[in-house]
Amino acid sequence: MAEIEKLKTLQNEREALKKRGRTTAKEQEKKREEATESVCPECGSRQLVHDYERAELVCKNCGLVIDEEFIDRGPEWRAFDHDQRVKRSRVGAPMTFTIHDKGLSTMIDWRNRDSYGRAISSKNRAQLYRLRKWQRRIRVSNATERNLAFALSELDRMASALGLPRNVRETAAVIYRDAVDKNLIRGRSIEGVAAAALYAACRQCSVPRTLDEIAEVSRVSRKEIGRTYRFISRELGLKLLPTSPIDYVPRFCSGLNLKGEVQSRAVEILRQAGERELTSGRGPTGVAAAAIYISSILSGERRTQREVAEVAGVTEVTIRNRYKELAEKLDIEIIL
Repeated sequence: MAEIEKLKTLQNEREALKKRGRTTAKEQEKKREEATESVCPECGSRQLVHDYERAELVCKNCGLVIDEEFIDRGPEWRAFDHDQRVKRSRVGAPMTFTIHDKGLSTMIDWRNRDSYGRAISSKNRAQLYRLRKWQRRIRVSNATERNLAFALSELDRMASALGLPRNVRETAAVIYRDAVDKNLIRGRSIEGVAAAALYAACRQCSVPRTLDEIAEVSRVSRKEIGRTYRFISRELGLKLLPTSPIDYVPRFCSGLNLKGEVQSRAVEILRQAGERELTSGRGPTGVAAAAIYISSILSGERRTQREVAEVAGVTEVTIRNRYKELAEKLDIEIIL
């Protein structure tokens, strides 16, 4: 009888331990669910900190440990400079729209070295050369891909010549791909559509470039770029606001080596002009150049009308007319 009682006691203890384990697992699951919501269950704060050394999720406000022993999904190695990061990384470059295959295909490196960095023997070098040549050929399989590859390389060339950032290049590539998908390229030159897509991307990303600047680096005329831009913006439904003169101020001031004070004063002049509707119906580059000219005089860093005109790409007459309008309507006294 005593042995039976002992067995029953042990069985009850096991069941209790199992139940407690299930309860603990449920509590941990509940904590993880609360942690995924990014809200502290104690104080309701959203300021949560991941402590990767202790594998804990801690509330910054009240110090509650919300989750413990969570998985660190980062790399198991550390890198202290770019070269180390490149060597230790085991993945390729991120996906990009500026390459016709989005950067997802493989490429055989031009250096004749194996995975250990040792030089490949002359016996296998000819075979590697043939593999590299066929790899380049099969990356572009049909005429559509070949045209897309040419257009994207043209986009990259123009963007590099204009010094445009990465996000503008990606946006231009997406606009061009949308035009290809909707069959808007038929009957138009690839260079013209690529230039129009780049112009639209500049306006969309608030990095304005004029049609004249785009035409200088492209192989098509300003008229064709403008016509193609209007067509693809209408067909793709691009809702682009008119370019503001304020967007041109930082670039023009940088080209004239003017200080931040001149730039901020020019922006303020343009804001006042916009409130009184003095900028509507006028070219944004001319108005921006006139505001910079006025600001440079008021700040004591005078620049001539010719210098401002060369940087802004407008004539001296345009600057003269615009600055007189602004000075008269905004009651700005200019001592020449």
